[in-house]
Amino acid sequence: MRRWIIRDRRGGKGKKNLGPRVNDQIRIQECRLISDEGEAFGIVSLDEARKIAADKGLDLVEVSPTAKPPVVKVIDYGKYKYDMQKKANEAKKKQAQAQLKEIQFRPNIEEHDLQTKLKRAEKFLEQGDKIKMVMQFRGREMAYRDAGMEKFKGIIAVVEEMGAIVESNPKMMGNRIITILSPSKAPAKK
Repeated sequence: MRRWIIRDRRGGKGKKNLGPRVNDQIRIQECRLISDEGEAFGIVSLDEARKIAADKGLDLVEVSPTAKPPVVKVIDYGKYKYDMQKKANEAKKKQAQAQLKEIQFRPNIEEHDLQTKLKRAEKFLEQGDKIKMVMQFRGREMAYRDAGMEKFKGIIAVVEEMGAIVESNPKMMGNRIITILSPSKAPAKK
């Protein structure tokens, strides 16, 4: 019979630890206590800290478990968790979400298909995404790589007029010509 063991973030055995220790989870002799207003009580025993938290009707939360002695704060744990989640969401919103989108061409692409792909490239640039443009050659098309390169440079020139900057010049890699373009300005806010 197999036993499944759940490991926490630190690699040990047991349940996952998803936050600071609260109230009865705290197992220390003495701690540095801070009130909800930021007032420092100093170093007190855990029983005394629990009594102070109970008198105020708040929770005892271990803020800094690695300090000597550990720092414990008297706060409303539900509000604390909500504020931490809100800060995490704000930080996530501020992260740059630029992605690399790929558009593939063939050397003998028809005009309508080319216009469709160029519209898609314009949409990607407006969203603030980078574009990886690839022209792939197959079979006998390899004999006309120079003509394909000229057509590819023409396509790049059209995309540059839309507001793109060439990050890497077109390079021949095997049977492909590859370049990367990025938007020249920040994406428009919706």
